[in-house]
Amino acid sequence: MQTDPRLLEVIDFDYELPAEKIALHPLSQRDASKLLIYKEGVITDTIFSTLPSQLQSGTCLVFNQTKVVPARLVFEKSTGGQIEVFCLEPANSEQDMNRALSNQSPLQLQCLVGGASKWKRGSSLTQKKDTIELSVEMIEKTADAFILQFHWSPANLPFSSVLETFGQTPLPPYLKRKANQSDSTRYQTVYANQEGSVAAPTAGLHFTPKTLEELQENKIRLESITLHVGAGTFKPVKAAQMQGHEMHQEWIDVDLAFLEKWRNQIDSPLIAVGTTSLRTLESLYWLGVKVALEPADKIPMLSQWECYELEKAGLSIAQSLDALIQFLQKKKLDKLVTQTALLIAPGYTIKTVDALVTNFHQPRSTLLLLIAAFIGEDWKKVYQHALDNDYRFLSYGDSSLLWRQK
Repeated sequence: MQTDPRLLEVIDFDYELPAEKIALHPLSQRDASKLLIYKEGVITDTIFSTLPSQLQSGTCLVFNQTKVVPARLVFEKSTGGQIEVFCLEPANSEQDMNRALSNQSPLQLQCLVGGASKWKRGSSLTQKKDTIELSVEMIEKTADAFILQFHWSPANLPFSSVLETFGQTPLPPYLKRKANQSDSTRYQTVYANQEGSVAAPTAGLHFTPKTLEELQENKIRLESITLHVGAGTFKPVKAAQMQGHEMHQEWIDVDLAFLEKWRNQIDSPLIAVGTTSLRTLESLYWLGVKVALEPADKIPMLSQWECYELEKAGLSIAQSLDALIQFLQKKKLDKLVTQTALLIAPGYTIKTVDALVTNFHQPRSTLLLLIAAFIGEDWKKVYQHALDNDYRFLSYGDSSLLWRQK
């Protein structure tokens, strides 16, 4: 690694994003969005529906199959004001949101709270719909969020039913609008099937059943992993240098069968659909390195700077996958469920994929740092081209296919 990512100046990853460039709503057709293709320094413009024709047969696309839950709750105060609650993750760090959804009453969650100053500590907020009643009480404030306790009746209902009854689509805060009925469908990929995210893996929003069918007709393999996206994905980098930024932890859930298929087709071109898929694949590589270097009984986790020390081992992808597969087989596990806080920034060497399908990200964000690590200084050229050619930015915006610099 040439640069220590911890010493990066965040100001170097800023750019001017006019408000009119931010897509507030999705296009009427998912695959009608623009597609910017960057390869070997050359930029071309096309439409997302042409993606299948841009890829060679034998390529493997890896999708994040997580599903967004209706994690935004609005409570009416007796005085007429509103308190907005954005559910993030269980207060118990050993449980992910997917598993919390099956919990019965009560349940403690970390949440963002809009209008918290108007909510007296110790008082409960309540709402009722049909035969279900939900109340929430503030337990404590943490550095970045609040710990809230939820009670509901009937108490034997799973929390997923509570959210389906009272929750709304958790649109990103930068959209600055309320969710409407169409958002419940459009802020969700067509292949989502593992509930647990409070933000969509937005690179996948452009895919349609027709696109997926054409990819398969062109002999493109489609594989799925899961990373449950937390609201930390929107967390701005406020520190002057990256070493002052605490990267959010996210849960990954990957089948042993996927790892085995990846190992058996290791020479095939691999493309990550979205930054979440890329972070998962890269995390799997480092988790394999960990168990290869230090065989352990416990399921390994990955902290944000750990990979920069593990780099010294110089293990290949094959060696890493072999170690991870053997670890799971020895423990008689058919999947790996753990947490990653991997931070990918310039100075990081991409290990696993050849290309990345992704939207256009916010200035000074960890997602933009990831793009800069992936294609180098040309990120500035790509983003300026997108700005100059009326690309739509952020979650509901247009797409890009970025080939890694080698």
